[in-house]
Amino acid sequence: MNTRETLKVNEKGHLEIGGADCVELAAKFSTPLYVFDEAHIRAMMRCFRRAMGEYRGDGLVLYASKAFCCEAMYAIARQEGLGADVVSDGELYTALRAGFPSERLYMHGNNKLLAEIERALDTRIGCFVVDSHEEALRLEEEAGKRGFVQKVLIRINPGVEAHTHQFIQTATPDSKFGFCVSNGEARAITEEILSLPHLDLAGYHCHIGSQIFERASFLLAVKKCLAFVAEMRDALHFTCRELDLGGGFGIWYADGDRALSPEGYYDELRCIVKEVEAVCDASGLPLPFLLVEPGRSIVGEAGITLYTAGSVKKTAHRTYLTVDGGMFDNPRYCLYEAKYTAVLANRAAETPTQTYALAGKCCESGDVLGLDFKLPPASAGDLVAVLSTGAYNYSMASNYNRNRIPPAILVNEGHAEYIVLPQTLDDIVRFDTLPQRLR
Repeated sequence: MNTRETLKVNEKGHLEIGGADCVELAAKFSTPLYVFDEAHIRAMMRCFRRAMGEYRGDGLVLYASKAFCCEAMYAIARQEGLGADVVSDGELYTALRAGFPSERLYMHGNNKLLAEIERALDTRIGCFVVDSHEEALRLEEEAGKRGFVQKVLIRINPGVEAHTHQFIQTATPDSKFGFCVSNGEARAITEEILSLPHLDLAGYHCHIGSQIFERASFLLAVKKCLAFVAEMRDALHFTCRELDLGGGFGIWYADGDRALSPEGYYDELRCIVKEVEAVCDASGLPLPFLLVEPGRSIVGEAGITLYTAGSVKKTAHRTYLTVDGGMFDNPRYCLYEAKYTAVLANRAAETPTQTYALAGKCCESGDVLGLDFKLPPASAGDLVAVLSTGAYNYSMASNYNRNRIPPAILVNEGHAEYIVLPQTLDDIVRFDTLPQRLR
């Protein structure tokens, strides 16, 4: 277990997060339950801001909303001086409802709907990240209707292959994201946008993937992006004012992953910042306004999910421990065999001697949270904590089998409160309607 001051085993032998005993949290809020450690979230935001603060140019850390989005997260990001990226009108609406300044919002997405473009323009969003020719033309038309010039970045694909799962690689030649640099697409869209009077091309964006531990991948992306920036300066006399390097910093999920403290992430970003400075100096490029988009690394390890064990079932080849959640609150194992670590939160000090597959309650054979969790001998009623579930769990949750998506709480110095309320059975059916002929 990757412990820290705000995630540890307490004197009762229970798992403790944010100064709160998980056994007491489960008794008060029930399970399944998403739990977020506010102190760790803020510590991560501050480490990235501190690293960006050492950049010789100006810059901004953007919180990647897709990792975990709710009003409380935007409020924390706003308080910590971050910007945010959004990829839908739902994320945009949530950010604005939480009082997030629209000028610090960047809108992503490879297929932004017209309604989303219109809503974002009407809120005077800070920037769009353009990902298709069609989008550029829609933006030009809609900005023209409103009589103003909209700042944009172009998402480019520098062709850097990060060593991670194929579904979360985003800069390979066949990715659905971005304009490829190597075949001239990126230059062509640059020329096109420069010709559009209601779009202000500020620069470029790239994102090479997620759950990346190799610093070399990020540094190569810096070199390739800035080489393209220099090419556009020489060929088109275009000065890149902004460069967004995306996110993708990996987090600890299980043994074998690098376990970095906030200070470790500070070092990672600081190296990237220094590489930008060095390449710009060597190429005679002005230092661009620099952006990065950490999401998973901010909230991933800050979150855990608590479950109550229901039964133990042995088969010829494995032992299943069932829990009261499953793929409806964490589909990541089903999607790409994401690995996790689990502990018995009510017996966290005991030595793990057994191997269990954690089985969910959905009517699917593949509804498991993983197959090889090391735990003490477990039984019905034990409290299971799956660690590092802060990113892409609530975000991807569903009501499959008409299960209720778990609530989320924020803990800090032992105090816990809801940031996402529990769903009720009425919530499950609230959008159903029964035609008169079926009554």
